[in-house]
Amino acid sequence: MQSKHAKLTWANLLFPLALVLFEFAVYICNDMVQPAMLAVTREFLVDASWAPTSMTAFLIGGALLPWLTGPLSDRIGRRPVLLFGVAYFTIACLATYLVSSIEAFIALRLLQGVGLCFINAVGYASLQESFEESAAVRVTALMANVALIAPLVGPLAGAALLELAPWRSGFLFIAGLSFLALIGLYLRMPETVEPSHEKLPLSSMGRDYLKVFGHSRFVLAALCIPLLALPLMGWIALSPVLLVRDLHMSTVEYGLMQLPVFGGLIAGNLALAVIADRWPLGRSALVGMWPIVGGLAVMVGGVLFSSVPQYWMVAGMSLMAFGEGLAFGVLYRFALMSCDLAGRGTISASMSMISMAGYAVGIELFRQVYQTSGLVGFAVLSLCFSLAYVLLGRKMVGIAMAERAAPAERQGELAGQSA
Repeated sequence: MQSKHAKLTWANLLFPLALVLFEFAVYICNDMVQPAMLAVTREFLVDASWAPTSMTAFLIGGALLPWLTGPLSDRIGRRPVLLFGVAYFTIACLATYLVSSIEAFIALRLLQGVGLCFINAVGYASLQESFEESAAVRVTALMANVALIAPLVGPLAGAALLELAPWRSGFLFIAGLSFLALIGLYLRMPETVEPSHEKLPLSSMGRDYLKVFGHSRFVLAALCIPLLALPLMGWIALSPVLLVRDLHMSTVEYGLMQLPVFGGLIAGNLALAVIADRWPLGRSALVGMWPIVGGLAVMVGGVLFSSVPQYWMVAGMSLMAFGEGLAFGVLYRFALMSCDLAGRGTISASMSMISMAGYAVGIELFRQVYQTSGLVGFAVLSLCFSLAYVLLGRKMVGIAMAERAAPAERQGELAGQSA
């Protein structure tokens, strides 16, 4: 056990760096694979419509076990649970060499997605417990920049890999990164909860989850996260088909088109890291709503009226991604701290389940809408998700900001009375 860090130093950043290396490995397991999906479907002699199913299965896997990993880490400690998860994910990546059908591949993608269960429900809970609030938001934003290298370089690296080696070799690379993260976490991860030797009955877990999911404010705050992120998640899942098959771009061109999109997300996270100590916590999320809605409106207009919709789509998604970067770290903190009815591992696990289930349902909705309405359907659905986020997010961010402003106002009143 240790005291919370109020400032960021190289010494206390070693644990977040090891955690983000594992996060990078898990995310690149999704992003690097997407460009290879057309090669995967060709090898297994199935239709290209299987391509987004790989991502859907991966995200469903991410929603399977947070219900257990979060409460388990509350009871036996964050460290042993996370170390087990990293080792499991490494083995699951190596198992790709054993699959010989699309059904087995999709099933393995689901098992690989279970690695997501250990990032938010265990790793990020430990991270939030290790730092004070503003420092936690800053380190989360900085970590997001490192993790976002995965979707930034993943599509390009995946496309380049197809020119040099079989698609399975990418999973060997991912397993190597995960193993390095395992070593780093073993050496530097602190324990942030007091381990208990008591049993963890399912009935007790069930009661805790009923309390958490019955807390309407928490559920609404947690729903803001998938609503915010779904347009970009849909882009990651479907852009290989949108750009390569429909708009006849090469796989390398497809990879290059991801650079401004995820560059915008990185810029937004960097901006959040800079202003976290200067602005009231939450203002960046409100400001970020403008480029989110504006960018997706630009994308809809480009798809409807331009002869080169791909450039308008990339421009719109880049603006949207910048707004997401300004908001995501703040929304995560607000949702995590909106409920005190259970341990932080259980609350973080509940957030993870809501997010992963939301992503899986949303991406499947993207797939269905795209199959019936094409590019226009994809763009309009993205805009609809962003509008739903703004309607809900403005309310939840306002409540959280008011709560944080109230203690400061009380302190000012006390100081005035003392004077």
